[in-house]
Amino acid sequence: MKGMSEQAFLVLTALAEGPLHGYAVVRSVEELSEGRVRLRVGTLYGVLDRLVVEGLAEREREEVHQGRLRRYYRLTDDGVRALSAEVARLSANVRAASSVLRARGAL
Repeated sequence: MKGMSEQAFLVLTALAEGPLHGYAVVRSVEELSEGRVRLRVGTLYGVLDRLVVEGLAEREREEVHQGRLRRYYRLTDDGVRALSAEVARLSANVRAASSVLRARGAL
């Protein structure tokens, strides 16, 4: 199985907490990644559009806030399954690498 991009993984993880609008997703991804990943607006909506097309996320609602339209996105059941599968894949990779590094005395 091919893994998902780190950006998609973090966006799905953010949405696993509940429906969020774009700016809240950006903040959540930055927090989840401890500042390593900072999504630009264009990148965020590209990732969200792909996740929606793949059925992993969906638009939940739109609302106007301070004169600007906010689109809220939520994780779908398929998104939960995909995120869970990616967590399992990454965990297996971490276990394998950790085992090799321990054997070398590097951990």
